[in-house]
Amino acid sequence: MDIVLGLQWGDEGKGKFIDLISRNYDIVARFNGGANAGHSIERNGKRITLKTLPSGIFIEGVDNVIGAGIVLYPVNFKQEVLKLNAFDMNIQVEKRLAVSRKAHLVLPTHTLMDVFMEENSSYNTIGTTKNGIGQAYANKILRQNLRVGDIDRSDFNETVNHIVERDYQQLLDYGQILPPITDLKDTFFDAIEFLKKFRWIEAEVFLNESIKSGRKILAEGAQATLLDIDHGTYPYVTSSTTIASGACSGLGVSPKKVGEIYGVTKAYCTRVGNGAFPTELFGETGEKIRQIGNEFGSNTGRPRRVGWLDLPALKYAVMINGVTQLIITKADVLNGFESVAICTHYKVKDQTVVSGLMTDDEARPVFRRMKGWKTEFSECKDPSSLPEELLEFIQFLENELEIPVSYLSTGPGREDMIKLTSN
Repeated sequence: MDIVLGLQWGDEGKGKFIDLISRNYDIVARFNGGANAGHSIERNGKRITLKTLPSGIFIEGVDNVIGAGIVLYPVNFKQEVLKLNAFDMNIQVEKRLAVSRKAHLVLPTHTLMDVFMEENSSYNTIGTTKNGIGQAYANKILRQNLRVGDIDRSDFNETVNHIVERDYQQLLDYGQILPPITDLKDTFFDAIEFLKKFRWIEAEVFLNESIKSGRKILAEGAQATLLDIDHGTYPYVTSSTTIASGACSGLGVSPKKVGEIYGVTKAYCTRVGNGAFPTELFGETGEKIRQIGNEFGSNTGRPRRVGWLDLPALKYAVMINGVTQLIITKADVLNGFESVAICTHYKVKDQTVVSGLMTDDEARPVFRRMKGWKTEFSECKDPSSLPEELLEFIQFLENELEIPVSYLSTGPGREDMIKLTSN
């Protein structure tokens, strides 16, 4: 099993890379997160955003699996599938997708509680997508939640009604203005009926038997390393494990069966929501990168915060994931800049920090300026035709990170990718 994951705060272009290499695998399995993922993929000049579905869903002959580490909101799931089928009638999601019976469900009141906590000053506001993801994971840990396999229980509807009515009343007691509860229930149960059209499997058994039979699996992570619940910029993180070890727990596959670990990074940094972002750009340069790179949230449309590449954080992400190959995206966005910058280390009082996740407000980034590239390379198909300045940028990262840069994205399109290594 190989793994693809983001090394920054998300939105690195993982979906595009997975879509590109999925043809080399038999199975693509999503191991964490929920409908807050927002992988945008360009196909035939059109953009489609995947939220819960694995990015291998476009490839005929590839099985796609939603693993046990996912929290699945049936309402969003139904909307996403219908939208994707309308986008491309040949995909037939029902035939290409299987869902783990152990995947947890997001209930309608989870989303309402998420909104309440994000908008209430009594709670720590972190800038979530308000999709109920954190609420579902919290109830999972509290052992108060329902899973996909529970839909088969004779008392499933009764249990959902009990939970929704209890939580709904609690929100009313908090003074919340809510949609009619009957509408919430009807929409949810309608989506449950839609979910019944899909295969529900013991995903961990299926995946391990597939490995044993020689089938190749690509594990796909949502969000990214610096948003990991344990190892990210807590508390401004997501609700799940986003790092390579999370693929093993989220899919039920032993670490001994992991092969390549692909780490995806932009040539600069972005993040959505609150939290530490020490290389953030606030002026004209940051806005220019935002506009050229279309740095707006796939789910929310929120402008992403933009900054220069953070090498100490990147070293940290490579370390805790055990990354074996690096993929660089959006270098084309920086085309035409006189110079580009990389934060090589931090000054914290009288100390120099060269590796690690920096959340100290007193830390000051120290930048290395490199000559910018002013050559349009979107049509380049061979590494030798890339601008010299960009090759120097890539070589610098390889030397510092001690891993190869295997792929370079040259534009937003699915085929806009150059393989830089022979392996």
